[in-house]
Amino acid sequence: MRESAAERHDRLLELVRERGSARVSDLASQLGVSPVTIRRDVEDLAVRGLLDRVHGSVSWPQDAVPPPGAATGPGATGPGGVGSGLVLGMLAPSATYYFAEVIRGAHEAAARAGARLILRISDYRPEEDHARTEGLLAAGAEGMLVAPGWRRPGDPAAFGDWITSLPVPTVLLERQPAAGSPLDALDRVCSDHGHGVLLAVRHLVDLGHGAPLLMARADSPTAVAVRSGYEEALRILGLRAPQDVIDSVPAELAPEGFEDAVLALRDAVRSGVATAALIHNDVDAIQVVQRLAELGVRVPDDLALIAYDDEVAALADTPLTAVAPPKREVGRHATELLVERLTRARGAGGAAPRRHLTLLPELRVRSSCGHPLR
Repeated sequence: MRESAAERHDRLLELVRERGSARVSDLASQLGVSPVTIRRDVEDLAVRGLLDRVHGSVSWPQDAVPPPGAATGPGATGPGGVGSGLVLGMLAPSATYYFAEVIRGAHEAAARAGARLILRISDYRPEEDHARTEGLLAAGAEGMLVAPGWRRPGDPAAFGDWITSLPVPTVLLERQPAAGSPLDALDRVCSDHGHGVLLAVRHLVDLGHGAPLLMARADSPTAVAVRSGYEEALRILGLRAPQDVIDSVPAELAPEGFEDAVLALRDAVRSGVATAALIHNDVDAIQVVQRLAELGVRVPDDLALIAYDDEVAALADTPLTAVAPPKREVGRHATELLVERLTRARGAGGAAPRRHLTLLPELRVRSSCGHPLR
């Protein structure tokens, strides 16, 4: 299977993180892509603040998660040492797109607490999560922030039992296990995606539209939560879905499947089935809007549209209204909770009750919904 841009970005970031800095030409050679492709990747990552770029080279930003072995935060004693500060391990499925902000929030909170944060990336391979976490423990992690690389509904049962046996305090990030399962007893900090979907559907209805269509992926916990949140939002508002959910796939990995999804949306608009849509995620939404324009469907004139995630929605030709989960705050609150757990353990302060902290997304209104319908 061809490597996606997100996977290539993760490999690029891993190389720069390990070295601290690298020449763009060297990165192109090591990643096996053309100089044009790597320059485009570097530009994208630099705009999002994940890399610093200077005269043909890139470096790891000073305010980002530091390379392994670097000292950070108050009390740092030099490479590899952080005085008496805590060492926190973090497992994330990606260092780009959605989780870039989660990681940034975790790093900021760790730095304020005088702790060192060390990171491992799973590349959404849940079968490798356990081994990568063992690597964090071997590197000295005293507590864990864990966002497993689950992609499908069955992954928590197949690749989750090991988390409950970790020998250190653990906080789940942006993952909501089944109620009553062993994982459900862990601390966790999550975005309430159901609330985010309800905000989007209610906004479109308030503008005069009927129930919007949902076009969504099914390859991540967020996508699954958006789908279930859509059903719940329609129930709360007393609406019926205009038709079945349109299954979406990444355009770069499955162009034919993506085209089928866009054509299904176009047909729904032309036939009058729907005048509004919610699309997960906003990268897909931008590509959908571009393709719809080529097919004669204009946003927002013919279709009011809301994207989900709000990573790049504001950068579209027609800025997209988007649901924005509080990604950075998820990382910050999870880290603060973990530091509190470890501080209590060090001071023999006693164990506090486990916590499930749910943060609410917000709706950022832009141009893609147009004006209220008459």
